[in-house]
Amino acid sequence: MSNRAAIVGLLGPAFVAGVAYLDPGNVAANITAGAQLGFLLVWVVVVGNLIAWLVQYLSASLGIVTGRSLPEVLGSRITSRGWRIGYWAQGELIAIATDVAEVIGGAIALYLLWGIPLWLGGLIIGVFGVAFLGVQGRWGAKPFERLIVFFLLIIAVGFGALLWGQPIDATAFASGLIPRLDGYESLILAAAILGATVMPHAIYAHSGFSRDRISESSTVPIRRLRVATRVDVTLALLLAGAVNLALLVVGAVVLNGQSGTDTLDGAFIAIGAVSGSLMATFFAVALLASSLASTAVGAYAGAEIMHGLIRRRIRPIVRRSITVIPAIVILVIGVEPTAALIYSQVILSWGIPFALIPLIIVTGDKKIMGEYRSHGVVRGLAGVATALVIIINSGLVALILGV
Repeated sequence: MSNRAAIVGLLGPAFVAGVAYLDPGNVAANITAGAQLGFLLVWVVVVGNLIAWLVQYLSASLGIVTGRSLPEVLGSRITSRGWRIGYWAQGELIAIATDVAEVIGGAIALYLLWGIPLWLGGLIIGVFGVAFLGVQGRWGAKPFERLIVFFLLIIAVGFGALLWGQPIDATAFASGLIPRLDGYESLILAAAILGATVMPHAIYAHSGFSRDRISESSTVPIRRLRVATRVDVTLALLLAGAVNLALLVVGAVVLNGQSGTDTLDGAFIAIGAVSGSLMATFFAVALLASSLASTAVGAYAGAEIMHGLIRRRIRPIVRRSITVIPAIVILVIGVEPTAALIYSQVILSWGIPFALIPLIIVTGDKKIMGEYRSHGVVRGLAGVATALVIIINSGLVALILGV
């Protein structure tokens, strides 16, 4: 087998983890940012994607070199049971915020396509999440990866089709690459985009997916696995970045100036009015695919966090029932679903330092990574990325509190 063919055969884990960057939270944050602010936050999408590449490569490298996930490594290093439980609790809060975005997004898609009540749609998405996770438990990593990649293709085609025939102002788009904000609303949306792009649970999950792949590729040298991982992460993040940029451009080009586009159902109606019912259907189908794919990854991440940090496992259906409840409650009491989606992404952005800082530390530790420890430049770039997230979140708190 040629070296190129061998690398192709090792691709997959990054695409599974990368679906977290195309979940309904991303759809809501990016399309709302485009509709309300035009091309202003293009730079946030690009920077978020670059950060995501670095983070996912570090996470995957950890799983490949150590044969353990990040939660497992942290579970063995944090000796205080109280600290382990506290760290697990914040991880579970992030998993719940993730579920809110995935379940609500899927429920909206089912309502748009077939008129299914939101609360019932939420239950349906939760059930499918458990079923898809069962694919990995029964048949292994490869079939699960193929299922996720199938959904990724639907997402890419569905959202990409919305730009068909739409004129894009290249100068305005390029101006969006200049880092700047414009008030409270832009900061909220920037934090939401960043929280939806650099997903904490994807950091935990990717190290687990890579560990699982190691068990199926035990004869492959670590050096070759790391080369394949760089290719894997690059391709997955190029796809995710392109789709996220497409969503923001759809908001800026198709929806800007249209009324009601601050909600996903309003965006669906506006797309139908501007581009026709077929394009609106593409939007809803892609939204459903993003929910179904990301809900399985979110369930996996939650299980990995619990197992690694407090060494407990519970049945997927029980875990899923617990984490889905907040989303169902939001749908039942009538909170505006798209607003809930966006604010869930802001919560996710607060979880990023808790995942990033430990990842930087352990992947730079020679005792853990040996000769494959991350280079000082890589750790420096990851540190800058973490600082950027903290600065944006601190500014958000200052605005909220009126400081």
